[in-house]
Amino acid sequence: MKKHQHNLKEIQRQLSRTVEYLDSPERIKAFPPKELLQMLPIKKTDNILDLGAGTGYLAITAAQMVHGLVYALDMNSKMLRIIESKAQDENITNIQLVKGSIDDIPLSDNSIDIVLASLVLHEVKPLSKTLQQIKRVLKEDGYFLCVEFEKTESATDGPPMHIRIPSSIMEEELINAGFSIIQKLFPSDILYIFIVKR
Repeated sequence: MKKHQHNLKEIQRQLSRTVEYLDSPERIKAFPPKELLQMLPIKKTDNILDLGAGTGYLAITAAQMVHGLVYALDMNSKMLRIIESKAQDENITNIQLVKGSIDDIPLSDNSIDIVLASLVLHEVKPLSKTLQQIKRVLKEDGYFLCVEFEKTESATDGPPMHIRIPSSIMEEELINAGFSIIQKLFPSDILYIFIVKR
């Protein structure tokens, strides 16, 4: 019983560390969600999908920008509850919580105008399967924003090097999946952004 309680406490500690990082002022300053979303041609009527939504870092801001639905997809129901709580605090009613995996998106074909994947694609294998899922749910001419950690020797923040996806590989994978690359940005030596179109 004690071991079980210890494991539970450790899981809770890990969750609070994750939440602390995801909502940290440093992250918001380095990476303002509104500035990121303004890179996209978002229309009021758009439906948006935030993959691996975490604590709602992008989903909350996106929901304030559109009248359409914002689907916040995450495998962790605790994260989804955090988003739900934030949405209630902000009186946001157009966020739809979706518990699921990004390599098998539980939404209809051609139902989404914009897909957001911020610092989550390095967690999926194979990447090609997830990119096909993204393409499947995106409407014709829909946009996809991909933010990832660059694989670089100088980086000390973020996930371990062996799971990062170099921007050159990401570009290749996006093209192979049939996306058109609209813009490539390198806001720092450890991050890159791709804006692509279906």
